[in-house]
Amino acid sequence: MVSGGGTGGHIYPALALIKALKKRDPEAEVLYVGSERGLESTIVPAKGIPFKATRIQGFKRSLSLENFKTVYLFLKSVHAAKKMVREFKPDVVVGTGGYVSGAVVYAASRLHVPTMIHEQNSVVGMTNKFLSRYVDKIAYVFDAAIDQLPANKMVKTGNPRAQEAAEIVSHFTWDEYGLKDDVPTLLIFGGSQGALKINAATVAAIPAFNDRKYQVVFVTGQKRYDGVMEQLKGTTIAENVVVKPYIPNMPEVLPRVAAIVGRAGATSLAEITADGIPSILIPSPYVTADHQTKNAQSLVTVGAAELIKEADLTGDTLVAKADQLMNDDALRHDMADASKHLGVPDAADRVLDVVLSLKK
Repeated sequence: MVSGGGTGGHIYPALALIKALKKRDPEAEVLYVGSERGLESTIVPAKGIPFKATRIQGFKRSLSLENFKTVYLFLKSVHAAKKMVREFKPDVVVGTGGYVSGAVVYAASRLHVPTMIHEQNSVVGMTNKFLSRYVDKIAYVFDAAIDQLPANKMVKTGNPRAQEAAEIVSHFTWDEYGLKDDVPTLLIFGGSQGALKINAATVAAIPAFNDRKYQVVFVTGQKRYDGVMEQLKGTTIAENVVVKPYIPNMPEVLPRVAAIVGRAGATSLAEITADGIPSILIPSPYVTADHQTKNAQSLVTVGAAELIKEADLTGDTLVAKADQLMNDDALRHDMADASKHLGVPDAADRVLDVVLSLKK
């Protein structure tokens, strides 16, 4: 039984783990338990994975009457999860984060079913901190998480999503975008929804990018594309610059990228280190405990990435960092090596080994 939800950062590692399990044992049975309103309620069934939903909500960080409702829903979810556990009879229950995994994994631990959680970030979330007292094993990615959880339960595995990225056989060529395959290409990508500040800085940088010997692919996010194109009215976009709303085959495109500008979410970093891509990271300042900055710092410390704080991000600072990286083949090569060294291309198998070690 697998549970994780709310954001893609919790869902996609779970899906990668299930994929690895099915590859190793096609007869293995899996039940995914998620929340009614989370992204997992549409993403998981679309993958053909059996799915059950429970209703839950997160705690408010300030004193709020809503927290009484949250406690009530949590206890109700634990009761519902216990029923699911008894009916499904799992050998192991795995939580990958999000409030729903709190109820499911806690319920399983109370029923003496072996349990494990996976922590993707440098800063451990409330749910995993709570569960760490009850689970048998904790798989983790960043060393910064070690001091926040019981050391005797922890196993370093990497993020299962990295293995999916590493196993991609790419047939993509840049001529699909009207670009050249023998010219270094910088990908600027603020996430599937796009990022306003990254988009604004890139719009301001395009006149400078037009004159560069390297290529730039700017992905705005589907919802922000029209607004970006409106801002670019009257701005020349040279042949070495391409603006796209979305890249549907991103895992195939990444191995062809010379460097990437983007956020520092756990899944993104797992993918770019699996492929050994140098990066310019602009952590989102809007996430819990500023964990993206701490994620990014793990790459910066070993020379795999450069960092620009969002507060310091402008067209000029973006171009300066891009030029430094894209005009220096030796620097990119060294950063790529450092990135690859951090990557865990067999992460899903490592997590699966921990899961199977718990099976009675």
